[in-house]
Amino acid sequence: MLGSSHDAEDVVQEALLRAWRARDRYDPGRASERTWLYRIATNACLTALRGRARRPLPSGIGAPSDDPGAPLTPAAEVPWLEPFPDQRFDVVVRTDLRLGLIAALQVLPPRQRAVLILREVLDFPAAEVAQHLSTTVAAVNSALQRARSALAGGAPIDEVTEPDDPDVRATIERYMRAFEAADVPALVALLARDAVLEMPPVPLWYRGSGEYGAFIQRVFDLRGAGWRMRPVSANGQSAIAAYAPAADRGLVLHSLQVLTVRRGRITRNVVFTDPRLFGLFGLPQQIQPDEFARMR
Repeated sequence: MLGSSHDAEDVVQEALLRAWRARDRYDPGRASERTWLYRIATNACLTALRGRARRPLPSGIGAPSDDPGAPLTPAAEVPWLEPFPDQRFDVVVRTDLRLGLIAALQVLPPRQRAVLILREVLDFPAAEVAQHLSTTVAAVNSALQRARSALAGGAPIDEVTEPDDPDVRATIERYMRAFEAADVPALVALLARDAVLEMPPVPLWYRGSGEYGAFIQRVFDLRGAGWRMRPVSANGQSAIAAYAPAADRGLVLHSLQVLTVRRGRITRNVVFTDPRLFGLFGLPQQIQPDEFARMR
C-alpha cells in the first residue's frame, strides 16, 4: 500500500494500537480476527496516504539520460519507492511484491490500491472488502475493474523469474564476477539490449546496454576496482549488496541492487543507495576483504 518499508513499520504500529484500543468492541460473530485486523490496517494505510505524493522510481518521472557523466545529485524531496526485505514476508506473498508491480500500484488512487491488494493479493471476497472500506460490493467491483484497467494501460510490469531458478542464479553469479573484475564488456554481455539502470534517490536513469555500460565504466573510473558483491533477495527478486573499496576502511556498503532477469539476461537494475535501507536487510556497513568470503 505505502511503497515504503519504513512507513509500513510505522503504520503497523498504529494499526496494532488501534486494535488494542478497540479490543473490547471486537465481535467475533460479525468478523474473524483476520478480517477485523485487516480492516484496521487498511484504514490506517488510507489515513497515512492522505495528502502524500506517490512513491516513484526514476523511470516513472522523466526521460532516460544519454549522458553517463551527468551529475549524480539526489532528489531528496521525492519520496522514492523502497525495496522490501524478503525475510519479512511469507514465501507465498513474495511473488506479489515485485518491484515493478509495487511501482505500478503507486499510480493508483489509495482506495483502488487497497481494493486491488485485498482482492488480488490477499484473496478477500468482495463482500469482506466492502466491509473493510465501509462501502458496497458494487463499489468494490467497480474500483477493482478501474484499478486493473489503469495497470493494464500503464507501463509494462516486468516478468520476473524466481531467484532460485538455476538460470537466474547463474546469470547473477556471472554479473557479480564481472563487476568484481571491473570487466565492463563481460558485464554488458549479460544485459538485454534495452536494459534499464536506475538509482534512487538520484533521478537519473539509463536505457540500453551501451548507456548502462558507459555509466558503469564511469563508476569504476571514480571509485576504482576491487568491489565485492554479495547475493541477497528483495521483493521476491534476485538482488546484490555491492561493497565499494575504501582505502582506509576495507569495503564499505555502497548499494542494494534489485535485478530483473529474463531469458538469461538482466533487463533492469534498480540501485538503491539510501543508507537507511541497508539495516532492513541486516547488511554490515563495513567489512574487511579477508572477511568477505565468509559472507558469501
